[in-house]
Amino acid sequence: MADLAISQNDLVAPAVRRFSPIITIVVLLALVPLISKATGDIFIIRAFTRVIIFAMVAVALNIILGLGGLISMMHAGLFGIGAYTVAILAYHDVSQESFLGFLPGTSELLISLPCAALATASFAALFGSVAVRTSGTYFIMITLAFNQMLYYFFVSFQHYGGDDGLQILSTTTIAGFSSTDRIPFYYISLGALAACLIFTAKLRESKFGLVLRAMAQNERRVVALGLASNRYKLAAFVISSALAGLAGGLWANSQQFVSPADMSWIRSGDFIVMIVLGGTRHTWGPVVGAIAYLMLELVLSSWTTYWQIPLGLFIVGVVVFLHDGLVGAILNFLPSRQAKS
Repeated sequence: MADLAISQNDLVAPAVRRFSPIITIVVLLALVPLISKATGDIFIIRAFTRVIIFAMVAVALNIILGLGGLISMMHAGLFGIGAYTVAILAYHDVSQESFLGFLPGTSELLISLPCAALATASFAALFGSVAVRTSGTYFIMITLAFNQMLYYFFVSFQHYGGDDGLQILSTTTIAGFSSTDRIPFYYISLGALAACLIFTAKLRESKFGLVLRAMAQNERRVVALGLASNRYKLAAFVISSALAGLAGGLWANSQQFVSPADMSWIRSGDFIVMIVLGGTRHTWGPVVGAIAYLMLELVLSSWTTYWQIPLGLFIVGVVVFLHDGLVGAILNFLPSRQAKS
């Protein structure tokens, strides 16, 4: 029995160490509602729900940026597709009209959130099949063009609010229970982020992740080995997009409102800045970057209308002096380098 216990510990301990940064972040974020209750400030939960959802998009985007070396300016548009999917299904649930003439609406997130991920993945497969044929600057420009196409499509889509956005008028539910309560929805969002982090960490360690990293270093050598690089890039783009769409669905439910403003290319730039701030080499880097970026934005904008200037200086300082982002700086203070995994 003792030997069995030792062998189980030997198996469990490395896994715990490997995921210890993710566990630490999730535990710290799980304390936020308790802090909010203690201080009586409900705004803290609203602010950190935004952090969690945007961090999820940044983690998703880092699959193709950090692993594949592809800079996508389209993830705000994909995030918006997920958000509009949830909002449009809720709209048709209230109006009792079928979507596209045959699909009934729903306010049940167990249905609408998978639909959001599926719809986003479908659009990503369509746009991505064209985009992955390019690389470098051309990939950035084509994804930027696709993003703006999506943005202006929803701006001109007057049936669903156009540039005024679309309000969710129904009470959305999860398994029949209301999902509009702040604290339960906060933990649902945190659970989704934790699952996204673990999935991304496993993906990074897989053979698929290894091929993506190799392509980021030298795609021509990967092709010379007989691997179809475009298929790997497209698969990574679709996976990344599906997770971004899922985050968009959570965002729509969190705000009970969606707007084309969240699909602007500027939002895509925000997600990239979050990743660069946190560090592209680590699965949990985008979460740290999202927390730093959104908290600085919140605090600085309450001090001055010119908050972009100090925020910009901070970003420049991180890029110039911290080549591995904020995560690199954090790891330098840790006694064990094992956490770097």
